[in-house]
Amino acid sequence: MLFLHEVHRVAGAREKEFEAAYRSGWMEVLAGGDDARLLWFLHHAHGTGPSYQVVTVTALADGAAWERLARRVQAGDLRDWVREVDACRHDVQARLLMPLDFSPLDIELADVPADGRRHDPALYMEDTMWPKRGKAEEYIAAAGAVYTKMLGSGDRTPLLSIEAAYQTMPGAGRYPEVTLMQRVHDMPGLVRLLTTDMPEEMARPGNWMHDALEYRDQWRSKLLRTASWSPLD
Repeated sequence: MLFLHEVHRVAGAREKEFEAAYRSGWMEVLAGGDDARLLWFLHHAHGTGPSYQVVTVTALADGAAWERLARRVQAGDLRDWVREVDACRHDVQARLLMPLDFSPLDIELADVPADGRRHDPALYMEDTMWPKRGKAEEYIAAAGAVYTKMLGSGDRTPLLSIEAAYQTMPGAGRYPEVTLMQRVHDMPGLVRLLTTDMPEEMARPGNWMHDALEYRDQWRSKLLRTASWSPLD
């Protein structure tokens, strides 16, 4: 399975129109076939980055499904829909991603809801990392073996849990690039993370924030909030 990750810079005055078009013209239309399903529709939370930015993640059955979808967008039944959404956004940047071995996301496309059922919004921290040159495989291995276990350690509610983990496919986005979709569970913990310095002991050898510097020291975090109708909350 592959994943189409898109970042949309939406025109502020047409935000609701853009969302409605994605709900009816993308989520519902894709549900009529077996090639793809919209998984997440997420707003970049105001006050944490660029205004009126939306992130969408669409699951694709395989590479052939991606090609068929691209042709539908270019010259098929989704061409008029693309014109409609293009009128609501300034631009869109896309990456084609493949799942990492430790990604917990395990879905069947046919089981993804596409009826717009409502739920409480969920908050995600999306981290995108750029491993050092020649260190991508080592970083991914360390993230799966160490970082994932660190998130689940202790008796308290975890701050984050990884819902999906991907890397860009060669030739289909900046490479190598690793992205983690992490659901936020502990809001007071998130506030502490944002408002206090990292504890000194976390920067010592034997801790992830120290040891991972061998593999990467550049990443970007976004706080994303699901729409109330997003297929995955």
